[in-house]
Amino acid sequence: MNQDLSNVMSEQINKEYYSAFLYLAMSNWLDQAGFPGASQWTYAQYQEELAHAQNLFHYMNYRDEKIEFSLIEKPDSEWQSILDVFQSVLKHEQFVTASINNLATVALSNNDHAAYIFLQWYISEQIEEEASANDIITRLKLAGDNTNALLMIDDQLGTRTFTPPVVPGLPNQA
Repeated sequence: MNQDLSNVMSEQINKEYYSAFLYLAMSNWLDQAGFPGASQWTYAQYQEELAHAQNLFHYMNYRDEKIEFSLIEKPDSEWQSILDVFQSVLKHEQFVTASINNLATVALSNNDHAAYIFLQWYISEQIEEEASANDIITRLKLAGDNTNALLMIDDQLGTRTFTPPVVPGLPNQA
């Protein structure tokens, strides 16, 4: 693997761990604000981001690449409303999408087709991540200040569970 690609992959691992802690902070805020369902949703997202980082970690190990870890920035921990939280979710996922797209571009520019194929799963995942955040934002905006509607949305968000992803290109996934 080219050193530039290896460096960008290491950076992405760190970004995924930051994402996990951001979602954990969101889960905590939502729980404290009385939205246990949205708290569950963001906690499941925390688990998913950890899995994303771990799968990148395993891929780098599988390719016998050294990973450079860096300090993980302290995530935001204050929001104004449940809508504000999910607008932050969308903004963050757009940031991650740009980062994954850059990673794929670096893989292609270095003719590392194996890495590019591996990253296709992440590219597709980001489409789902942004669509999910947009859907929740749309419903929250429709609900406005209607407490009953907000509680119904919160209940629906609470049905989300975490299922570890299976990423093509990684051996020995359970």
